[in-house]
Amino acid sequence: MVKNKNTKHRVIVLILLVAFTLIAFSACKPATQTSDTASAVKDESLRRGETRDTLPPSMFVDPFIANMYQVAKDIPHVLDSLKCYCYCERAPFHHVSLLSCYVDKHAAG
Repeated sequence: MVKNKNTKHRVIVLILLVAFTLIAFSACKPATQTSDTASAVKDESLRRGETRDTLPPSMFVDPFIANMYQVAKDIPHVLDSLKCYCYCERAPFHHVSLLSCYVDKHAAG
C-alpha cells in the first residue's frame, strides 16, 4: 500500500512539474507573432525518437489535464527533447521521452 501511495505521489508531483514548466514556457512566448516567427524552423536535432501522436485533449473532462495534452500537441518537438523523470522508460511503459507520457493516458495520472 505504501508503494502505491508513493507512486501516486510521484505522478502528482510529475504532473505539477510538467504543468509548471509548460505554463512558464507559454508565458515566455511573445504576445504577437510575425510571419517570420510563425514560420521558424523547429530544431529537431534534440528529439529522442517519439513518433506517435499525442492523445486528443478532447478526451479529457478535467480542463487542467486537457490543457496539458493540448500543450503537448502544440509543442511535441520540445517535449520529445526532454527526458521524463518518473521512470516510465522502464517496463511496462518503455517511454522514450516526456512526449511519450502524452501518447497514452500516463500523464493524466
